[in-house]
Amino acid sequence: MKVEFQQMTIKQIEEGLHQSDRRLELATFGMGCFWGPEARFGGMPGVVRTRVGFAGGTELNPTYRQMGDHTETVQIEFDPLVISYTDVLREFWQNHYPNRDNYKGRQYISLWHYHTEQQHQTVEAIKKEMEAKLGETIETEITPFSGFTAAEERHQKYYLKRYPKALEQLAELYPDRELLTDSTFAARLNGFVKGYGTKDSVREEIAQWNMEEVEQKFLIKLFSKMKW
Repeated sequence: MKVEFQQMTIKQIEEGLHQSDRRLELATFGMGCFWGPEARFGGMPGVVRTRVGFAGGTELNPTYRQMGDHTETVQIEFDPLVISYTDVLREFWQNHYPNRDNYKGRQYISLWHYHTEQQHQTVEAIKKEMEAKLGETIETEITPFSGFTAAEERHQKYYLKRYPKALEQLAELYPDRELLTDSTFAARLNGFVKGYGTKDSVREEIAQWNMEEVEQKFLIKLFSKMKW
């Protein structure tokens, strides 16, 4: 597919989303294998960035093959005027069982890192709410954020990268594969191919993004014509 904005990369097009005057918030959590949760949250309006990596342990410079005592973790940046921290927490607890056996050590445990004391208070309040619904004590490990190491590039936007035809169509917009990692558009595509969102919902959201109308139309047209 010929890209009309050949002189622009996705980083330039999304500049308004990533440098908004609104203060974006961070959420860092583990809920099993990190590929699925990144797609789930990447498909949610208001989530600006997603990335996968490792957190919660002491091993220096963890990798996928040598993560030591770390946990597979997702980190998102989101706009609290579109999606609240409470909404993120509910999505987290409603979509995994937090008390399952740790059959692979700490790799897949239920983990939540809060970044501020206000976040901590919200976590504890929503935890009580979810315990009442679950009917048992939630065993999610809740601790202050202590660091995050991004996983290797091949793990970022994992499901999108399983569609080589789509990547070919995105090549001019993403001349460097690493640009996929912090891209809002790539996060939505990664969620879409995993079943989160519809063509109409993605197009409608892009039309509301903080960017020039011509850029919105370009992304909508590109998305609409993509072959999977």
